[in-house]
Amino acid sequence: MIRKEMIAMLLAGGQGSRLGVLTSKVAKPAVAFGGKYRIIDFPLSNCINSGIDTVGVLTQYQPLRLNTHIGIGIPWDLDRNHGGVTILQPYEKSECSEWYSGTANAIYQNMNYIDSYDPEYVLILSGDHIYKMDYEVMLDFHKENKADVTLAVMPVPMEEASRFGIVVTDEEKRIREFEEKPANPSSNLASMGIYIFTWKVLREALIAMADVEDCDFGKHIIPYCHGKGDRIFAYEYNGYWKDVGTLGSYWESNMELIDLIPEFNLYEEYWKIYTRTEVNAPQYIAAGAKVERCILGEGTEIYGEVKNSVIGSNVTIGKGCVVHDSIIMGDTKIGDHTMIDKAIIAENCKIGSGCELGIGEEKPNKLKESVYSFGLVTIGEDSVVPPNVKIGKNTAIAGVTEPEDYPGGLLDGGEYIIKAGGR
Repeated sequence: MIRKEMIAMLLAGGQGSRLGVLTSKVAKPAVAFGGKYRIIDFPLSNCINSGIDTVGVLTQYQPLRLNTHIGIGIPWDLDRNHGGVTILQPYEKSECSEWYSGTANAIYQNMNYIDSYDPEYVLILSGDHIYKMDYEVMLDFHKENKADVTLAVMPVPMEEASRFGIVVTDEEKRIREFEEKPANPSSNLASMGIYIFTWKVLREALIAMADVEDCDFGKHIIPYCHGKGDRIFAYEYNGYWKDVGTLGSYWESNMELIDLIPEFNLYEEYWKIYTRTEVNAPQYIAAGAKVERCILGEGTEIYGEVKNSVIGSNVTIGKGCVVHDSIIMGDTKIGDHTMIDKAIIAENCKIGSGCELGIGEEKPNKLKESVYSFGLVTIGEDSVVPPNVKIGKNTAIAGVTEPEDYPGGLLDGGEYIIKAGGR
């Protein structure tokens, strides 16, 4: 095996429970984004754009869609004889079998894969963030500071700092304090979950912490390295970065793509985002249809009015429809004269004619108040909504629903319908 200076380990096995029914059948990194992409396309594209040609993708929860999407890595030029992309799932060992129980535990279970390339450095990434970053620049920073560990960090609003790992640095950017999700943060420099380790340092730490339950980088490995005096530095990043871990942040980051001046630009020639694409028909916008400030996927047919929305491929929006401020993923069909306001509709859904989605006042959701909020209607993959029903805000639907599931033709705000297979 040819030795690699740095390889990437991309953690993509998370359940993404805060996305509710959107991740009932797929891992969060495989969720559609921006009409054309999937979330994992962004770190994979960052890798190849940064000159990293060896990537291990660690999958676990609902991996089928993700594995199929990645394939042998052709869209990202990662179909290599030496290196390329490798799917790393939990496997049965001679002495025991176990699932990945934490971010660091997942890496520990794949040390043989890393050792096979004998890298000098290992880049640890998350598979569920939207951003563009040149990891080669971060590696140069790591080398210049003779660092053992480098964390990518960025400033966040102080009121949100308790959601992140927080660092305190000196004038040389060396980390003097590290706190994982502190109640009273002493800084607003937040860890982005992107790390470069010198491999021998990480290897030693993983072995030392092997018996720690649910071993995690933020909770265990970084504090361990800090405690034994390793040189840990903070690489400050000031570009666009979004953790799309909640329905609100997922909806917001899609809407930011269609701003008049997008904060996150998908159209830069020098830093492309690559994805697996199907062969689809062209878009079709019928006479009399209206489209304003939208992203439209290939093969989509618009017969009604669509405004300020992100529409995936092979979507049909019927005559007399009005769709505002919504995300409609691929292969979904919207019947005639249906009104949709601020909804997220997953792939391969059917919404009947004459429906109204997103009506009335906001009410707390009775199933998971913290998940189904932000005033959204959220509909999971492969769901069916019958004709002529009304659906309020902060609602969730998963599965094939019937008219009798809607008393008086209404699903009130804060209510939910979760059929078999949904959650």
